[in-house]
Amino acid sequence: MPPEQEHRISVRLDKLLADRGMTLTELADRVGVTIVNLSILKNGKAKAIRFSTLSAICRELDCQPGDLLGYDG
Repeated sequence: MPPEQEHRISVRLDKLLADRGMTLTELADRVGVTIVNLSILKNGKAKAIRFSTLSAICRELDCQPGDLLGYDG
């Protein structure tokens, strides 16, 4: 199996939370995931995200997936 390559996906969860005056804890409660899992996503350490989780985050932050994720090519 080849070694993992570093990804170039950026996560803009901090900005979206700040823009909406919401805490990570509040979002975790609304989405139904642990604060640890959201923190891993926020810090760019997540290796995957379920579409159901992404949908719930977008619903609660009233955003599109492209508002949350970017490609730093």
